[in-house]
Amino acid sequence: MSVDFEITQNIAVITIDNPPVNALSTHIRAGLVKAVEQINCDTNIQGVVLTGAGRIFIGGADIKEFGKPPREPFLPDAIDILENCRVPTVAAINGAALGGGLEVALGCRFRVTGVAAKTGLPEVKLGLIPGAGGTQRLPRLIGAVKAGEMITTGKPIPADQALALGVVDAVYADNLLENAISFMRDKLKRGDMGVALSTITKLPSPDATNFSKLEAKTKARARGQLSPIKALEAVRAAGELPFRQGLKRERELFMQCMESPQRAGLIHSFFAQRQVAKIPGLDMSNTRPIKSVGILGAGTMGVGITLAFLAGGYNVSLLDVDAKALDTGMERITKTLQSNLAKGRISKDSLKKQSGNLSAVCDMEALGNSDLIIEAATENLEIKKSIFRDLDRIAKPGAILASNTSYLDINILARETRRQTKRQGDVIGMHFFSPANIMKLLEVVRTDTVGDDVLATIMALGKSIGKITVLSGVCDGFIGNRILKSYRKQADYMVLDGAEPHDIDRVMKAFGMAMGPFAVSDLAGIDIGYFNRRREDETRPKRERYSRIADLLYEQGRLGQKSSAGYYRYEQGSRAPIIDPATTEIIAAERKRLGITPRPFCDDEIRERILYALINEGAKILDEGIAARALDIDMVYVHGYGFPAYHGGPMFYADTIGAKNIYEKITKFAKDDPYFWQASPLLKTLAQSGGTFKAFCA
Repeated sequence: MSVDFEITQNIAVITIDNPPVNALSTHIRAGLVKAVEQINCDTNIQGVVLTGAGRIFIGGADIKEFGKPPREPFLPDAIDILENCRVPTVAAINGAALGGGLEVALGCRFRVTGVAAKTGLPEVKLGLIPGAGGTQRLPRLIGAVKAGEMITTGKPIPADQALALGVVDAVYADNLLENAISFMRDKLKRGDMGVALSTITKLPSPDATNFSKLEAKTKARARGQLSPIKALEAVRAAGELPFRQGLKRERELFMQCMESPQRAGLIHSFFAQRQVAKIPGLDMSNTRPIKSVGILGAGTMGVGITLAFLAGGYNVSLLDVDAKALDTGMERITKTLQSNLAKGRISKDSLKKQSGNLSAVCDMEALGNSDLIIEAATENLEIKKSIFRDLDRIAKPGAILASNTSYLDINILARETRRQTKRQGDVIGMHFFSPANIMKLLEVVRTDTVGDDVLATIMALGKSIGKITVLSGVCDGFIGNRILKSYRKQADYMVLDGAEPHDIDRVMKAFGMAMGPFAVSDLAGIDIGYFNRRREDETRPKRERYSRIADLLYEQGRLGQKSSAGYYRYEQGSRAPIIDPATTEIIAAERKRLGITPRPFCDDEIRERILYALINEGAKILDEGIAARALDIDMVYVHGYGFPAYHGGPMFYADTIGAKNIYEKITKFAKDDPYFWQASPLLKTLAQSGGTFKAFCA
């Protein structure tokens, strides 16, 4: 862990060597400053190449130092010293240059990369903005609009895009260090000393109109998140203030983000995302080899799951006994792959490989040699039981059998596999979210009999296909849909009592949710909820309130976006919801039938009823052991249900309010509906003891 320094024919090579990601730890910053000071004292040195050891240039700040007081030399000062080096400097960016890594590279006069390099300023994802001059130097290099887009999205860009934008000066296919040294020698020969970005007084290609459009776009995309807005304020300052004043403004805005509770939420999300797939007490290295995957069902879910595994490099066999459905599914897969190629998401070689790894089969026997078989049939228990009986007969010994069910009891399916010895230990739930090739969340459902090696295999497999993989126990709806059902009921009750669907959706979007509950129903399809409620009719408690409004919409053919009408109306080809008087009439008629006099709901009450119902059900799930940790619930809701990451997830957010406050409000709500508002025993305990859900994240 050091900053290495050597001289090659009057060119100094500084190498950052701090595995695994060459983070900018205190001793690395000190080593960089010391190296520049040596160069400034050696008149034989004519130029400098700065690079990283291994496969990464500089991965950014040292996460081990998060939350600790910063120590000198501070990164802005180290970059300032680098930028004012006596001789010209070139950053040879191998691998990633992210956050402070790119800011260091911007402190050099030139930048070159390898073809696999990525550059970016992802600080907004942690609730911050670049704090070492990134918001001031990057706009001076590529203009405020392009820099603003990079900084506010936080998305790393590949080498070819960095070259096109002007972030880097050259891209080399191989021998990066040698080419960087040659690049520097050529610049010296031409007398091109480069320009320190801090000396640029006028931004390139100023465009006030497009910058205003970017501001509007950023505000809409942020959905209440502070850091992208503050980042754009800093970028604007780069065009309005001299460099040193701009740095001061950047620091002020950086500190505003540091002091925001959103930063704590995003930091929690950052670490929870990395921790969630590690199951305490489970040997994560004890896995089975998975090379071939069979997908049973060529509908929407089956197609999405197939695409996810193809992107992960697996051989996939897609099965459907309906030849027409199979042809349609294969056509959708081909169309999606071609679209991904056209949009630059995959290469021609990747398209060829993924297409070659895919086969269509119409006979279940063809799945006999698959290492993993995922059933993605219709949500009907008897149909799924029949499938698992067939799979028990067909699948090879040791194959893992998974169901993509959203609600049903996986233990029942496991019990259908009785012929093969130990087969029940091979059955597990894999609940993907639609569209499965896009949505990040994968709920892995642990049966009572599943083998530890099967569980470890599937948790690792989820990561290999780019999923945030969360472990759940067996219950109706698992973690995500069980909680959704609870707060969705509360939304329905509020509508019966006087609130309007569009007001509830508006309040939850203002909180930061991607969509409100009624817009989500229209997107998913009102028929989905209708059939699930019919499944529950015989077991629904008599004391429980029941809203018929969604059933009435279904009976009138209002299925949501798919029929251009649900809770909202939709114009042809548009997903924008329009308030529909027809829905208002249906609601009013149902209130009249029930003898309900509607009352007003303020925004605070709407938000509290939705969120406290969500949190209370999450506490019950945690108390019952369906989720082992509070962070599991947080990650399900952040990555599967649009809960704002800057609030950290529902259980993290609950701690910011306080269990006592939530419990007292639930007790108040219970006066009107004691059956629904039954406080979780865990929530009550935490309220009385002053405890937090954070204690359940170990």
